[in-house]
Amino acid sequence: MSFFPDARILDIDLTKEQVTVKSLPGEIYRLYPGGSALGLYLILNEMEAGVDPLSSENMLVFSVAPLTGLPISGTSRVVVTTKSPLTGTIGDSQAGGFFPADLKGNGYDAVVFKGKAQKPVYLYIDGDKAELKSAEHIWGKVTGDAEKIIRDEIGTDRLEIAQIGPGGENLVKYACIINMCNRANGRNGTGAVMGSKNLKALVVKKAKHLSAYNKEKFSELTTNIKERMAQSPAAEGMREHGTDGDLLGFHEAGFLPTKNWTTGFFPEGAKNITGATMTETILVDRDTCYACAINCKRVVEIPEKVDPLYGGPEYETCAAIGSYCGVTSLETIAIANQLCNMYGLDTISCGGTIAFAMECYEKGIITQEDTGGLELNFGNSEVIPILISQIANRQGFGDLLAEGSARVAQKLGGEALELCIAVKGQELPAHMPQLKPAVGVIYAVNPFGADHQSSEHDTFLVMPADSQERRWLAQIGTWKGYDDPFQIDDDKVRFAFDSQCFFSILDTLCLCQFVWGPCWELYGPSDLVDLCKNGIGWETSLFELMRAGERRINMMRYFNSREGFTKADDKLPERIFRPLPDGPSKGVYLDKEKFTKALDTYYEFAGWDVETGNPTPATLRKLGLGWLIDKDK
Repeated sequence: MSFFPDARILDIDLTKEQVTVKSLPGEIYRLYPGGSALGLYLILNEMEAGVDPLSSENMLVFSVAPLTGLPISGTSRVVVTTKSPLTGTIGDSQAGGFFPADLKGNGYDAVVFKGKAQKPVYLYIDGDKAELKSAEHIWGKVTGDAEKIIRDEIGTDRLEIAQIGPGGENLVKYACIINMCNRANGRNGTGAVMGSKNLKALVVKKAKHLSAYNKEKFSELTTNIKERMAQSPAAEGMREHGTDGDLLGFHEAGFLPTKNWTTGFFPEGAKNITGATMTETILVDRDTCYACAINCKRVVEIPEKVDPLYGGPEYETCAAIGSYCGVTSLETIAIANQLCNMYGLDTISCGGTIAFAMECYEKGIITQEDTGGLELNFGNSEVIPILISQIANRQGFGDLLAEGSARVAQKLGGEALELCIAVKGQELPAHMPQLKPAVGVIYAVNPFGADHQSSEHDTFLVMPADSQERRWLAQIGTWKGYDDPFQIDDDKVRFAFDSQCFFSILDTLCLCQFVWGPCWELYGPSDLVDLCKNGIGWETSLFELMRAGERRINMMRYFNSREGFTKADDKLPERIFRPLPDGPSKGVYLDKEKFTKALDTYYEFAGWDVETGNPTPATLRKLGLGWLIDKDK
């Protein structure tokens, strides 16, 4: 049997102020090798169903993986797992930077928080030393200020800090956790769970990172990085213009979500907010995560307005704050991005909720009396910073918007319900199912709400069969090609499911999809097997990895079934099924009848009950998850 390490887990009882180190045997860790698979294993073993997400009974798990911190691109990611206050489902939130590599370097695979501190605290880790410290003096501080105070207090800059801002402290339902003041565990409201526990930050001392198990063989993956970069236009494009480099292309095709998804066409503003414009105007640097060659992180500066400490906007932010809201000003988007990183707010949900409110305002569902005098017309860039501040501090109209668009829609009722663009209560990211119906299927079935990074996108099946992208993709499955990406049939659903399982193992092993994705980045699926073998001595196969990815998805779905979720929750907004009104995509829509059939096909492929949409006992036992059934008898 190949080597697999035991997992070292730091267990924190905030109520009792107890810190305990636990171990998980390697034969179990191999089944749940990091990320939310490990987090879910710990949660499902200890937490009862029906827990209020913002109560002391909820668990919050930071987890890395056995590969985290290896000296190769894309290995420094951390996952936060908890019950989401935004959706009520399992919560899964991921971030990069240097924090993950240093958490692993200190010797821990997971940090588990339980209970609630009597007063605000932060956890400081320096190897075997882990202690809770008072955070009363930094409670209420924005991330940049809090980080400086912590560094001064501990007396060194050799720290990595994952923290919440006022958004998390004030229990904004889509508050996030920020490290480096610009990397976000962004989705699912994990920051609100930290706030509910009076936990301000998790601070780790800089530490020695992993060394490769077989350095000679491992170097074969790293010494040709320049050639790999040169052969990957996507990676080079990411370095040049960041993730926002694709925005103009989406607009030109008619699939850039605009004005709360009423259109996919943004002629008055798309060119202003694209990555190329950012590069030409406000970009001052390109940042990276530990050991990564791509350097995709934007660093922008606008004198006296935007501090480079807070990074720069990604594609999702430029869409959510920009086109979603009809905002044409890149400066406004950069300011909004900074405010969200200062306050600790997810930019997708924040922008999506504001866009929803703007459409409600334009339709007369919300009035100036409701907004405190603010004019929420699409394109009014002046209200964006005001609203973000109000949301984070739960002041004025922002107190309502802090609940997220789905809860606001439920409160308003009537036509407002049709204007909410969310799945399971989480606002949609900026990839339109009308163009990418397989992604739409994953949006619907994904356990933690709509997510664009949980499967591969339909557009790759339009590429030539002999392209590198298709050759790498063929390592995890073989699918027919398509003349256009709009079709949805059984083969496309199989593509969605199989690629979802592969993305799931990337998320389990805490690997960056921009580097280790199945078809368009620096390394392909077979390289992942070599990484495991030569990085840590894990003799594995693509079959074992895919099965582990599938196991994680089923654990998530099982968690949701305990909370009462069924296939009735796997639905897209009705707007997706209506013809787009203008631009190059005029008349395009997702066929609802075909989509509904595709969902049932997905359940069949996944081995889930077609009536409930949840895993069958046979599927759970096939994946080694029979203990869940036995535990709940």
